[in-house]
Amino acid sequence: MSFFSVGFRPFYLGAAVVAAVSIPVWAIAFLGGATAIGGITPFLWHTHEMIFGFAPAVIVGFLLTAVRNWTGLPTPSGPALGWLFGLWAAGRILGLTDAGLFGVVIDVSFLPVVAFTLGVPLWKAGNLRNAFVVVILLVLAAMNALFHAIERGWLEGLPAGAATTVALDVILILMVVIGGRIIPAFSSNAVATLRPRSWVTIEWLAIGLTVLIVVTDIVRAAGGRMLLLEEFQQVLLIVCATVHFIRLAGWQPWKTWRIPLLLVLPLAYLWIPVHLILRIDHPTLATHALTVGAMAGLMLAMMTRSALGHTGRALVARPVELLCFASIHLAALTRVVGPILLPEFYQAWIQTSALLWTLAFSVFALAYWPILTRPRIDQTTT
Repeated sequence: MSFFSVGFRPFYLGAAVVAAVSIPVWAIAFLGGATAIGGITPFLWHTHEMIFGFAPAVIVGFLLTAVRNWTGLPTPSGPALGWLFGLWAAGRILGLTDAGLFGVVIDVSFLPVVAFTLGVPLWKAGNLRNAFVVVILLVLAAMNALFHAIERGWLEGLPAGAATTVALDVILILMVVIGGRIIPAFSSNAVATLRPRSWVTIEWLAIGLTVLIVVTDIVRAAGGRMLLLEEFQQVLLIVCATVHFIRLAGWQPWKTWRIPLLLVLPLAYLWIPVHLILRIDHPTLATHALTVGAMAGLMLAMMTRSALGHTGRALVARPVELLCFASIHLAALTRVVGPILLPEFYQAWIQTSALLWTLAFSVFALAYWPILTRPRIDQTTT
């Protein structure tokens, strides 16, 4: 069955459906005065599904496909991939109900299972360079478990946002590492005049300072509220944002403006330093700069690119892809920039952003359904 021949197929489509459906579900619950979805508040359910539902699906779909290329060894396909996808989908379905401990166990177990599944071929191939993805998945799983423990009252003494803050930091690290590999490589391969510049110091700082941000967030979540730590983190955020701006400039993204399928990658990466700067005075807006602009922007760009490439299609953005890209970046702009420019229309900005987000992923799901569920156009099985 083509749909379960390789990881990106079910998980990209599943992620798009969750992204397209969860925002309207949250909006209906919020406007209807619902006090809970799946045993937690609608806001927390929305937060959980974006960070621990949608994002991991895209990450896992990408990694199940990439580890094949990195190691030359197989990753789950057929019934094994179907069971893995079913475990993720069960977490989403149970999340709509108050399934208690059973629902939590199903939801939390997904990422450790994937980590083991990917760890085996990486270990067999001796591919230690990419073994960090196993650590990323396990930390995300731990933060998911922590989220449930805090929000359901099973663990006291930690702030509500501790788990989601660290989880987003970890996703940020993954985007920084993978983005640094694929954006300059894809760009230079497609544009003859583009020669990305890479500085060893900048590369080390881009990753190292981002990791340090995670450390400071963990310390603060654990109760470290001293003024010195807060001042240090503000300086850290400014320096880290500057490093990412320099790194991005070295990739010469302006030379990709004629190729939308390439341009959207550095455009999404640009939201990373924007996120870091906004964290100083606008933490809520910073979160959406990261989740809508950087995370969803990069993921949507990679979902379209890899789906087209791995199904034998030309890497060319059609009107449907342009609509998806424009919608997601407009969603980020209205959610982040709108409230800064015209704060009196805050609710309108949120509603507009939600509609644009839903449009982006609804269009992707509808347009890529036949691409992801049918055989390659050259009739191979992947």
